[in-house]
Amino acid sequence: MIELADVQAAAQRLHGVAHRTPVLTSRTLDALAGASVFVKAECFQRGGAFKFRGAYNKIASLPANERAQGVLAYSSGNHAQAVSISARLLGIPATIVMPEDAPTAKLEATRGYGAEIVMYDRFADDREEIGTRLAEERGLVLVKPYDDPLVMAGQGTVALELLVEVPHLDLLVTPVGGGGLIAGCATVAKSLRSDVRVVGVEPATGNDTAQSLAAGTRVNIGVPRTIADGLQAPEPGELTFEVNRELVDEIVTVSDEEIVEAMAFLFDRMKLVVEPSGAAGVAALLNGRVHGTAVGVVISGGNVGVQRFAELVGGS
Repeated sequence: MIELADVQAAAQRLHGVAHRTPVLTSRTLDALAGASVFVKAECFQRGGAFKFRGAYNKIASLPANERAQGVLAYSSGNHAQAVSISARLLGIPATIVMPEDAPTAKLEATRGYGAEIVMYDRFADDREEIGTRLAEERGLVLVKPYDDPLVMAGQGTVALELLVEVPHLDLLVTPVGGGGLIAGCATVAKSLRSDVRVVGVEPATGNDTAQSLAAGTRVNIGVPRTIADGLQAPEPGELTFEVNRELVDEIVTVSDEEIVEAMAFLFDRMKLVVEPSGAAGVAALLNGRVHGTAVGVVISGGNVGVQRFAELVGGS
């Protein structure tokens, strides 16, 4: 388990390095949701997603001799970019294990930050096995995408900033992949406002956390087929699940079609370019899956290429 103090320490490390992302509002969104909605726009974070917070907090916390050897991560894109940017800022090499079907925009951005990329088949290979083996062979520090206390603490700074700006929230909504974002945010929310409800949103075809919480143990559903590539974890993290089973109030699901509709809404009404994973929370709001009076929603990222964005929203 992590504590509020861990997140506060992460906030100090990130001060002046991570962007303090804006909290945006929309009267149209308020009317449709029947609530006052506060959108934490992590699409404006370094690397285009919240992942920079956890990656930098982890890497900056490493002893100098370990850090100097370099780092390795496995990711479909956002964590890949976050680790690559963090490594570049700290002057160390980064190796990233990425799936062959990773979005082109994320792949090109990761390569552009100077990382070495190792490709694998998402549906046939085990990225954790590949990453662990390569890290050991090359003497690199493995930076996991979510199942690490320092990563979770870094992600929790999203909620720390949001609750400073909007302290009267009664509901906090975040997308859920491996569970690091919601674990960090729930830790902060329940520490500062014990009455705040924390609700996660998963794709309907990728509801591994919902199934796991219902079963009381981690359930592996295989790699889900969904447009939300950032939410394709086959099962919750071991550490994140322990936090989330204690602190998260509910998990709801949305369809890919509802995600695309939310992407189009955010573009049309709030002028935000949001990737499918990042739009999950707003999709849940627009479709009545979550209800509150003062609602904070985390837009987790905006890393979607123009061609892919046009393909998805063009028919919505």
